[in-house]
Amino acid sequence: MVAAVAVIPGPDATTINQKAVIENLLVSPEAEILPDDAAFFREDRIQRGDTLASLLQRLNIDDPEVADLLRTHTLAQNAMRRLTPGATVHASMTAGGRVLTLALPGSSNDRQLLVERRDGSIVVRDVAVEFDTRIQAKSAEIRNSLFGATDEAGLPDSVAVGLAEIFGSEIDFHRDLRRGDHFRVIYEVLYHRGMPVKTGRILGAEFVNDGHRYTAVWNENGGRGDYYTAEGKSLKRGFLRSPLEFSRVTSGMGMRMHPIYGTMRAHKGVDYGAPIGTRVRSTADGTVEFAGRQGGYGNFIVLRHAGGITTAYGHLSRIDVRQGQRIHQGDTIGAVGNTGSSTGPHLHYEFRVAGEHKDPLKVILPDAPPLSGSELARFRQHSATIIAQLNDAAPTSRVARAE
Repeated sequence: MVAAVAVIPGPDATTINQKAVIENLLVSPEAEILPDDAAFFREDRIQRGDTLASLLQRLNIDDPEVADLLRTHTLAQNAMRRLTPGATVHASMTAGGRVLTLALPGSSNDRQLLVERRDGSIVVRDVAVEFDTRIQAKSAEIRNSLFGATDEAGLPDSVAVGLAEIFGSEIDFHRDLRRGDHFRVIYEVLYHRGMPVKTGRILGAEFVNDGHRYTAVWNENGGRGDYYTAEGKSLKRGFLRSPLEFSRVTSGMGMRMHPIYGTMRAHKGVDYGAPIGTRVRSTADGTVEFAGRQGGYGNFIVLRHAGGITTAYGHLSRIDVRQGQRIHQGDTIGAVGNTGSSTGPHLHYEFRVAGEHKDPLKVILPDAPPLSGSELARFRQHSATIIAQLNDAAPTSRVARAE
């Protein structure tokens, strides 16, 4: 311990005698001893060229048992292979460098590898990260592009993508944006150990495009949800146009020469060319009416939807659903294959209304049903709160200025 006192004399003060005094302070031996479970915390980031030895040394970890485990345990080996520069590692240890807990990036962005010393043994687990959710509100003005606007406003790209998905049925973000368009958005930010890790869901948004105002509010219902206007009209399309995210049409609907039988036959759907294993998604909410093998269709799925509509998916390499199962729009139901009467990997897709085949590329797709009754009343109360928060979000920047 060191103590010092400084005295500044006034102009009339006489010379002050100074004397240095050194005292030996008695320290109780017990005060020098920390309890065995005293924890010291350390956080560091993976650096380029790091090895397990260099990482543990920088963390001041001196624990051969943990070091050996990280080299041999399957979960730990997988985690060490996933370490990339910039990844954060957290550790707590004793004064002697013996590990109490060590947290490394896990099998996904939402998980971590946790090494813990419990009752004299070491436990290794791949566990879910505990996030702290905070709400942020921002606004910006378009000067050039949506991504330019979100970048200048400090919004993550995931928010820009989310806005494009929410308002994609109302606004063509490639052609319809105008200088001076502006938006406000309320979204979740997930924190871990006090640091922002990623964005969560967009809770509400308002976009003004060419003088037209569009509003979207997230509505949770039974663990799932969708975006609605303030009046309760769904912004979700009732049906996706295609059951594949990326594909090409190889054969349209109509009469054609059958590639196997060599005769003119009606082609009652659309064929999408894609590699075997490409995921096939349900184009709308519905129930599985049939899932199994059926003649020339090979592995075949039929989904029943509201309004007497059914969709069918043929030549699948695998089936991921069962008869009677409830399916939501966008759920993976199978994968592209080459089963049945097929000359190459593709998906055969049919759209039927009251049993009559319609061209999936031309049929007018129905809208998703709006909210009604008690659910609408509850949503209106919720949306009023979100819209009030959007109105309170003052513009934060003018953005994406063109060079």
